Amino acid sequence: MILDRASLAAQWDVASVRADFPILGQQVNGHPLVYLDNAATAQKPLAVIERLDAYYRTENANIHRGVHALSQEATGAYEAARASVAKFIGTPESRSCIFTRNATEAINLVAATWGSANIGAGDEIVVSHMEHHANIVPWQLLADRVGATIKVIPVTDIGELDLDALPGLLTERVKLLSLCHVSNSLGTINPVEQIIPLAKTKGITVLIDGAQSTAHFPVNVSALGCDFLVFSGHKVCGPTGIGVLWGKPELLNAMPPYQGGGDMIDRVSFDGTTYRQIPERFEAGTPHIAGAIGLGAAVEYLMARDQAALDAYERELLGYATEQLKAIKGLKIYGESAHKVSVVSFVIDGVHPADLGTMLDMDGIAIRTGHHCTMPLWARFGLEGSARASFAFYNTLEEVDALVKSIKKAQMMLG
Repeated sequence: MILDRASLAAQWDVASVRADFPILGQQVNGHPLVYLDNAATAQKPLAVIERLDAYYRTENANIHRGVHALSQEATGAYEAARASVAKFIGTPESRSCIFTRNATEAINLVAATWGSANIGAGDEIVVSHMEHHANIVPWQLLADRVGATIKVIPVTDIGELDLDALPGLLTERVKLLSLCHVSNSLGTINPVEQIIPLAKTKGITVLIDGAQSTAHFPVNVSALGCDFLVFSGHKVCGPTGIGVLWGKPELLNAMPPYQGGGDMIDRVSFDGTTYRQIPERFEAGTPHIAGAIGLGAAVEYLMARDQAALDAYERELLGYATEQLKAIKGLKIYGESAHKVSVVSFVIDGVHPADLGTMLDMDGIAIRTGHHCTMPLWARFGLEGSARASFAFYNTLEEVDALVKSIKKAQMMLG
């Protein structure tokens, strides 16, 4: 691939973008930091860092209950963040956005509430072979409790869902289809816009794990037609410890509470307690107020970017990285769908991924090694795990070059 770097820079001013992320300017082990672990967590722009600082400096108070000025200000900021999240995922109803700790807790919430009320003995839950453990284990726990069965959509050799197998899996016994929008290990973008209508024609409830998709392209729940969507704040440049469960209001309001105490109550007595509607129904106790406000700042930051230019830039990064890595002798990439985000998982003959990651870190390059919380997927490919380089809109072509150079050096030393 011959890239006109000047032309690319004109479309996406990556130097200006990088200036928004102070962590990227540091050195690690005497080398400029090359951060390529974005699928695990994204870095935070100044807009988020400064918003968190401002909250703790000038607005810190508990929300919803207080009549004093700080409480009112904090409550307003918290609910404004909810409105920003609603806009980010394309829903007109902000109260259908529940703040959780992360996508994992959001899935567990659905499994423990909607799942316990709607899935029983003999029912089936369908997931795919490429799911993150967080979209497998909660359903296994539920299935074990109620006597349900987990069915799995196969994955092809190039890392795509075997859609030919899907109709046969969506039987009348299936109550839930829970599917990642984007694979965190393969980068594959699943065609959920085709799959969701197929499931809905059979009356199947659909949960979409948007932890990876929301980090790379706009996701609109109104257009998708799913019943639930989850994502984590830290993968979209927001703080850790905050995530979102979106659900159709009629489903959320019919679900039993997940935890008790605080704002989720309507009235409490020893004769019985009544519960509030959404979103308070699922936000027991004091929430992560600062995290929600920081997430609001993060999604506002992302929505202010030129999405078309961002998409084009990440595609160029992915194409260039894929071409350069494929040219390395003994390196094999897993996940070669034509429709994927900027994630590249690979193995190198004779080099353990953990050793490679350690060697790259000596050059200031941060990648992920291991099973990436997708052990069933790697078992399907006969692997224990892989190395994974995941790129964001603030990475550069020069960082791809540095990655390739460091891999070749490590290969010579370890191979």
